[in-house]
Amino acid sequence: MSVTEKLASRLPRIGDRGDRAPVVAVVKLHGLITPTPSPVARGAINLNTVESALTRAFDHDRLVAVALAINSPGGAPTQSSLVAERIRELAAKKSVPVLAFCEDVAASGGYLLACAGDEIHAHPSSLVGSIGVVSSGFGLAGLLERFGVERRVHTAGTRKVRLDPFQPEKPEDVAWLSTQLDELHEQFADWVRERRGDKLKGGAEDLFSGEIWTGAKAHELGLVDGLGSLRSVVGERYPDAEIAVAEPRRPLLARLGLGGPPGFAMSTSDKLFALLEAAENRAAWSRFGL
Repeated sequence: MSVTEKLASRLPRIGDRGDRAPVVAVVKLHGLITPTPSPVARGAINLNTVESALTRAFDHDRLVAVALAINSPGGAPTQSSLVAERIRELAAKKSVPVLAFCEDVAASGGYLLACAGDEIHAHPSSLVGSIGVVSSGFGLAGLLERFGVERRVHTAGTRKVRLDPFQPEKPEDVAWLSTQLDELHEQFADWVRERRGDKLKGGAEDLFSGEIWTGAKAHELGLVDGLGSLRSVVGERYPDAEIAVAEPRRPLLARLGLGGPPGFAMSTSDKLFALLEAAENRAAWSRFGL
């Protein structure tokens, strides 16, 4: 080895310099949790939309922690679980703590995501909890007849079609749905018990009733560990750290605006779909007064 090579080997590499600040990566999880976001939706959470943001966040070479900024009224149970499990998988692989922060609302699936954190913090006025499962729809029996439209459904299998909105509701279908909801509810409660453990205070009949609480009350119940904002907690915990924000990707039309690129025209069906998605999104938030 030459003298030059020996000297070079003793110099710190670019990635090893001690004067480089540690990094706290922030992942924004904002919006409704849904497997099929509208092409114009400005906020939707599912494994597909958040994967790249999570990967970028956990890949920082000076990473000391990952912070989840959660603002979600909930949504699809499976996507909530898939995203939460992916967060825990990456946290274990990188051996870094995950801090979850509830913003305006972390309810239902939004709170399930928060439980992926090693710690949960909320603002005193945040809305937290809603540990339950809901299924909603419309009963349109008789509507088609008014317009002279005949509904035709043919199946192989006596249970292939349940809860058809254009047919009268059947008691056996409602009983089946209740069984599914109860099972999903228990899975949700088991996840909260696993992640929160003996921090929880209060009986299951209250904690898992689907009730929503302020951040202050959620702290009393052990649903969150502390009160404060992301900036205040991270600033106190990691005063020398840089904040690196990773946002999930948005659909193309959402990035370009509702109208799309110049010359782009949405079909009537696409416009109707977008309006229905917007109404569903609005209804999910309005349940919490937002």
